[in-house]
Amino acid sequence: MSGNTKTVVRFDHYINPGFQQRLAREPDIEYIELRQDDEATGWAAFERAHVYQISAAKDELAKQWWATAALLERAPNLLAVSSSGAGYDTSDAEACTKAGVLLVNQAGGNAQSVAEHTLGLMLDLSKRISETDRLLRSTDRSYRRESLMGREISGRTLGLIGIGEVGTRVAKLANAFGMTVIATDPNVDGDAVASRGAKKVELGDLLSQADIVSIHCPRIPTTTNMIDSAAFDMMKPGVVFITTARGGIHDEAALKAAMESGHVAGAGLDVWDVEPPPQDHPLLRRDNVVSTYHTAGVTSEARGRVAQYASDQIVHLLSGNRPPRIINPEAWPAYVKRYERIMGRTPA
Repeated sequence: MSGNTKTVVRFDHYINPGFQQRLAREPDIEYIELRQDDEATGWAAFERAHVYQISAAKDELAKQWWATAALLERAPNLLAVSSSGAGYDTSDAEACTKAGVLLVNQAGGNAQSVAEHTLGLMLDLSKRISETDRLLRSTDRSYRRESLMGREISGRTLGLIGIGEVGTRVAKLANAFGMTVIATDPNVDGDAVASRGAKKVELGDLLSQADIVSIHCPRIPTTTNMIDSAAFDMMKPGVVFITTARGGIHDEAALKAAMESGHVAGAGLDVWDVEPPPQDHPLLRRDNVVSTYHTAGVTSEARGRVAQYASDQIVHLLSGNRPPRIINPEAWPAYVKRYERIMGRTPA
């Protein structure tokens, strides 16, 4: 590699092979895959790294390798942190901004997969598919079909908390099923929400009106524990709760209490405070909970798109261009100065 080498580092979690294949087409990009247990090699690589492709899954990555102020201090040439998904739980956006480091994501790469999974959870709970499957596999034969009676989702009201890339696709699918869709999102005005297939409402109105509540917002300080005991109390009796966003947006203990009281009739949970959740987690014991292991976006199609989005964006920004999916645009002025100093030229 020449003195103009641009170094991309990541740890050895799964990533679609297209990521490395794309970078390999660039003669001036060095790609380094690290092991979390090899600290010496890892820190040496970060000393010369220009881009850190980071896992967004908080329980996949040891905290010493999170993109925090401490790590950034040991990576003097780092220009960008590239999250492996739309979320960025393992990256400190404020620390990146202070350091003049861009934080970018792959928003939209797995949106269709997550939206389909959301509809799958809704249908499963409404039609009691998993519950019936478990019962058929048991030795109990005392039930009648009517004891497993479900409900149609057509004609019901779906409340979306967040109507970005995923929420928009969920709204489209829900409309195709004949549902009424309402949404709350502080970043999207009423006209834009309407163009995405929903009616804009405030959070309190959504909670009190929706038959099914589905979470599609990022986990940030303002949304952490947003769905707490008070929020569950505001929901309609018999509500179904769905989340394919991030663990920590809803309070698991509060959900457990709301389900034990019968106020929440069912829950579809793809994300957890700890992933995977412990086997003795009380929510896993309930027949009216359908649980998955943060796999809503884990499809071959989504992983392929995310790898393409990430590698193309990395090549684009290392070539001196402004990347399309910046989480902290306020870092741009400081980033430009650092890019000029580190790369020896001005970015576009």
